[in-house]
Amino acid sequence: MGRAVGITEEQLHDVNRYRDSSAFDDREKLLLEYTDAMTATPVDVNDELFESLQGAFDAGELVELTAMIAQENWRGRFNHALHIGAQGFSQGAFCPLPADGN
Repeated sequence: MGRAVGITEEQLHDVNRYRDSSAFDDREKLLLEYTDAMTATPVDVNDELFESLQGAFDAGELVELTAMIAQENWRGRFNHALHIGAQGFSQGAFCPLPADGN
């Protein structure tokens, strides 16, 4: 699905090291930083990050991005709690694992 919306092979390979990767532009890096902060336990979106986001995204974009990150986080935690693993939908495709291996 990512490839269909323009995510490159290099981005897929570099997603866990996005901060140092030339595969992402500044806006994409900011979004990935936001995703990391929203996924942390507890959530850790500090004022500096939020101000940067407001400078890069309009209010509607920020609401939509926040909703999607929250939904994916909810889905991932739901599946993890119920021990629901991969269902084979991406068999043969590249899917990066989280940096911590979980």
